[in-house]
Amino acid sequence: MRWDDASGEVRALLLDTSSLVRAVAAGRRKGVPLAWRRAELRPVSLRGGVRLQVTTYDERQAHTANHDAAGATEAVDALLAQGFGNWHVETIDEVVQVRITKKGDALVHRAPRSEPAPVTAGHDRVKPRLFDVGHPDVRAFLVAVGVADREGRIKPSKQDKYRQVEEFVRLLESSLDDARTAGALAEPTVEKPWRVVDLGCGHAYLTVGAYVWLARVKGLPVRVHGVDVREQFRDRNAALAESLGWSDELTFEAATIADAVEEPAPDVVVALHACDTATDDALARAVRWGSAVVLAAPCCHHDLQAQVSRAQAPSPYTLVARYGLLRERFLDVLTDTFRASLLRLVGYRVDAVEFVSDEHTNRNLMLRAVRTGARPSRDDLADYDRLAAEWDVVPALATRIAPELERARA
Repeated sequence: MRWDDASGEVRALLLDTSSLVRAVAAGRRKGVPLAWRRAELRPVSLRGGVRLQVTTYDERQAHTANHDAAGATEAVDALLAQGFGNWHVETIDEVVQVRITKKGDALVHRAPRSEPAPVTAGHDRVKPRLFDVGHPDVRAFLVAVGVADREGRIKPSKQDKYRQVEEFVRLLESSLDDARTAGALAEPTVEKPWRVVDLGCGHAYLTVGAYVWLARVKGLPVRVHGVDVREQFRDRNAALAESLGWSDELTFEAATIADAVEEPAPDVVVALHACDTATDDALARAVRWGSAVVLAAPCCHHDLQAQVSRAQAPSPYTLVARYGLLRERFLDVLTDTFRASLLRLVGYRVDAVEFVSDEHTNRNLMLRAVRTGARPSRDDLADYDRLAAEWDVVPALATRIAPELERARA
């Protein structure tokens, strides 16, 4: 079959948001222009209804847009016209893989799903969750932490916690896929397992959830390590891992983020709701380790608030700074803008995604970064410097990664 013919079938699958689960375009066809290194598509449920979310990746940044029906058609047609060499399309019922040869032939492979489809926005019927309680180790974990009852039913009062764990493993898996595609992360082996470190793990719901998903459900060789300054959390979490029989691969430590020891350096660094500049401490450690994947969901933001309070906001932002609540929210966004920019400058591709719905918490932003090693452009450096100068601030992360930033400027 020629790609010109097969592309019509792929197009129909991509535009059917009632059935589409996820699609990925990657690879390159020789001689055909390609603007993006990779593209991901999935349906999402927003206040205005179901939209097709399209995320395209270059070497330094991810670009995300949510499209209504008309916009989705235009976006899909534009992607199909690109020189991608491979399409991977998952629907509720099947997985379709298409490889386009140099001659323009399409090698199409279709297969039923080997595992239940996750619940995806826009699907009409109820489907099993990605983090399926039917799996014995998922169930054991959820029962042990009180999210599910002994029969494996999610407790009504714990639905938000369950959705949070599930969304986290979804983001983790897609980030690992992206890191492998970028060549930043090799496949794990028994001799060289993936190492995941959660800095500021707290009660470790998501730390243990990551271990369960990667090691028990996916069967991958991994070592997961949680770090928290409070000894009671270390003891509680270690006892949980011991009770479930996972303490050889799932460990915990009482230490500050700066003092945590992890050798060899971790492949994945997680920092979820670390307060204020503790997020910057975690990001700095990830940069120094050269970790392939970083997932950070910031919490409170006080550092820039304090710096700006000692100086006048630049015009015309004095209008925003005049109102306390608006000023606070704007500086939260500015703080995370600096963080994303700095990560890009030292060789990461970064995007900002919604971690959990804002129905559950307004601290729902996640910075997701994959190391590519790409050097910053002069424009990137100039934009960062101009923004910092206009606000007369020194972001905490810039101080913590000053040597790496200096090398990026060289």
